[in-house]
Amino acid sequence: MKKRILFLFYAFIAFSLSSQEIEEKKLFVGTFTSEGAEGIYLCLFNETSGNITLQKVFSGIDNPSFLQISPDRNFLYAVIRPVGESGRSNGYVHAYKIEPGGDLQFLNKQSSNGADPCHIDISPDGNFTAIATYGSGTVSLYKINKDGSLSIAGPTIKNEGSGPNPSRQKAPHAHSVLFSSDGKQLFSADLGTDRLNIYDVKDGRLMPASQSHIKITPGAGPRHFSIHPDSKTIYVINELNSTITALRKTGKKWKMFQTISTVPDGFIGDNYCADIHVSADGRFLYGSNRGHNSIAVYSIDPKSKRLDWVTAVPTKGEWPRNFTLSRNGNFLLAANQKSGNITVFKINPENGIPEFTGKNIQLPSPVCLVFQ
Repeated sequence: MKKRILFLFYAFIAFSLSSQEIEEKKLFVGTFTSEGAEGIYLCLFNETSGNITLQKVFSGIDNPSFLQISPDRNFLYAVIRPVGESGRSNGYVHAYKIEPGGDLQFLNKQSSNGADPCHIDISPDGNFTAIATYGSGTVSLYKINKDGSLSIAGPTIKNEGSGPNPSRQKAPHAHSVLFSSDGKQLFSADLGTDRLNIYDVKDGRLMPASQSHIKITPGAGPRHFSIHPDSKTIYVINELNSTITALRKTGKKWKMFQTISTVPDGFIGDNYCADIHVSADGRFLYGSNRGHNSIAVYSIDPKSKRLDWVTAVPTKGEWPRNFTLSRNGNFLLAANQKSGNITVFKINPENGIPEFTGKNIQLPSPVCLVFQ
């Protein structure tokens, strides 16, 4: 009888530990070391309780401003802006292997082929990564080797043009890149030229697509964008005029079909939009406001894909440069750059509204959040 009780006790302990491991997900945090951070931070996030704890700091990495995880979850890639070198064309993209415990093993680095690299994405098949550089307005494509390391980039595309805002749009500023769901195309938002550029990915090279770009409202300043699960709708968040532009693909042509504000009616003050994400089920859209310091929430019409304003939720911090949704879709985590904290929100499944859990963690200058 005693042996049976002991067996059940140890089985319960083992089950509890395994359940906790399943609930806890590794969250990597990109930062600006030029603003007091040390490098890339590793946190553990519990997808049941919403608790977030700091595990490790990988120091000595200059301004790892944006991170991305490979589809197989085995590798991490980061764009690097050397401290004190803003505006110079010597940025990098780093490749790391993620060890079972979360440690990062440096594999190699390649030149960003432009100043101030700011965004990175990985193709669905894990064979390519692409980056955008804000300072030079370039987009580069890199082959990922079997061991996760990066090959030298193929020919880099340098955008051309300008926009009507003299302080922010004198030149191209590529701000983000995303692969299509089939990996055959790459989209890139350029804040300086008010364009969402479209490239075909062929034989390891980027080629302008038959529709080379979609023109966004002059002066809007497209920054980031999110592709709806239907693959035929794109939502672009515009930094300079605090709006979201909705694009639809009809036949082979992309066209704008809606523009909507990211701040409530009557808001007076400076605001600069940053990040944007569609929920995994395609029902809701979220966008971050820096200045208003909030997450704008929209419902998505299931047929027309038009956005309906729901509310704006304060992020409980200052300057939400980036945010992410938990892998189970139940939580939203906001990275507040200037106040140095990551705040945790539970998403109401009925109306999509993020509700503050009271949980947060203090980290210096968090600017990117990615789950392994």
